[in-house]
Amino acid sequence: TLLDIHVLDEKEKVNRPWLTIILDDYSRSIAGFSLSFQTPTAIATALTLHQAIWKKGNANWPICGIPENFYTDHGSDFTSKHLEQVALDLRMNLIFSKIGVPRGRGKIERFFNTINLMLLEDLPGYTKHTNKGGLLTFQQLEEKLITFILDEYHHNIHSSTNKPPIISWNSSGFLPNMPESLEQLDLLLLQVNKSRKVHADGIHFQGLRYINSNLAAFVGESVLIRYNPNDLAEIRVFFNHDYIC
Repeated sequence: TLLDIHVLDEKEKVNRPWLTIILDDYSRSIAGFSLSFQTPTAIATALTLHQAIWKKGNANWPICGIPENFYTDHGSDFTSKHLEQVALDLRMNLIFSKIGVPRGRGKIERFFNTINLMLLEDLPGYTKHTNKGGLLTFQQLEEKLITFILDEYHHNIHSSTNKPPIISWNSSGFLPNMPESLEQLDLLLLQVNKSRKVHADGIHFQGLRYINSNLAAFVGESVLIRYNPNDLAEIRVFFNHDYIC
């Protein structure tokens, strides 16, 4: 959804961000989310799914695992070949709602309404305020959103389940179906269209240099890389479709 708030982008221009949410149907917990000024795309959805499936490294955010069923509407970002391939590789059923009868949309819309009423209304830049005041930066809004989800939403009683989402998740008595390794989720990452050559001093990409001892055997070779545009601290390197490092 396009959030009802104006924030400052990286160029300090006023803009409205899009929020993508992945919701666990059973507990109503938030498994993953992304905030962006770009309209939703297949790769943005895939990156959000990558976050939703993998462990967060935060004890207060235990929601993870490959869903048996992934319900989506018929938006072009959901009906892409990219997500179809991801669903096959993860053995995840990709289920589209009937056109005009979106399955589960009410639950997502309810969460977006909760965001408006319990978070955005009290922030500067809320679109229904006549006086915008000093606006938040994109990063500040993202931090407030994380805090709201983990510290408030997950711990408030949900009227449909009569339990806080985090209690429903922790008391369900099942073990999440996790990928064997993070590398199994690599199809969810963005792939560079053009291959990159391995140099003696590593791989050069977006003004950065990436090094790993495993690359020594591939100096002079062309490799494919996958990466998360939101986290360029590392890239994943493949040679002839085999994972290197």
